[in-house]
Amino acid sequence: MKSPLLTLPGAVPAEGVDEGVAAHYGDLFREQRALAEGTGFVDLSHRGVVTVSGPERLGWLHLLLTQHVSDLPAHQATEALVLSANGHIEHALYLVDDGETVWAHVEPGTQDALIAYLESMKFFYRVEVADRTADIAVVHLPAGSIAEAPEGVVVRETPYGRDLFLPRADLESYAEKAGPPAGILAHEALRVEQHRPRLGFETDHRTIPHELGWIGTAVHLQKGCYRGQETVARVQNLGKPPRRLVFLHLDGSEVHLPAAGTDVRLADDGPDGRRIGFITTSVRHHELGPVALALVKRNVPVDARLIAGETAAAQETVVEP
Repeated sequence: MKSPLLTLPGAVPAEGVDEGVAAHYGDLFREQRALAEGTGFVDLSHRGVVTVSGPERLGWLHLLLTQHVSDLPAHQATEALVLSANGHIEHALYLVDDGETVWAHVEPGTQDALIAYLESMKFFYRVEVADRTADIAVVHLPAGSIAEAPEGVVVRETPYGRDLFLPRADLESYAEKAGPPAGILAHEALRVEQHRPRLGFETDHRTIPHELGWIGTAVHLQKGCYRGQETVARVQNLGKPPRRLVFLHLDGSEVHLPAAGTDVRLADDGPDGRRIGFITTSVRHHELGPVALALVKRNVPVDARLIAGETAAAQETVVEP
């Protein structure tokens, strides 16, 4: 779904999964600094929006999601995952309940599969699942923003900022009041700095929550049964995940960033050495320079010098080995 804000001055369209919104508006670092200072907004109107209503919505979702939501207070934000039977991550939901309806935004294009799964699990529960992507746009206000949310708009407030579930018809008029726009690349740079994983970027077909640090934030360990729980409990109690998320400081002298999927190796082994991981997201940060998130084998020493392709990389631990 193409955002009307792509007509704003300087807007350069994003590509790939983020197609439909602006990558930037002409000055990537200025946009990053504005978000870091708590000003401006990010157009996330390409994300899917799913609602669940009905008197049994929280108890029903509690049976399906990795998060404890049966007693979720109204207006309290949380996040949750849907796992496969083998414990692999299939969906990531960013939730808030307004007292009558659970609102969730999800990765672009994943809402159809999520809704199909939810519909298949309704049975006799008094719940209604709806795709609201066509009429609701997600707008992100950074932490510290004093911009006001329009009256009646559902707000999901987190330590990283506020997500507004805004009527899509109001997107252009709200943008005129919300301060300077920042593109998805600025939003991604701060996400990487904050070590926050993203479905489809830090995940592949075999990712489990422990590898990305989603235990505690999106996975509750003291709740009832859900699909994939056996794997979560087994890894938590008896073992370690096969991979772990790391944050990389990349050599700033390189012109090009290593792309997602670029092999990561031990620097001592050189560019022809054994592959021990891969880049998941790489960005240029307004203060830190070129940085990235990567998944590496769990047994890679935390002080090992790495190379991503041919780019030197120093690692910071995100998930303990």
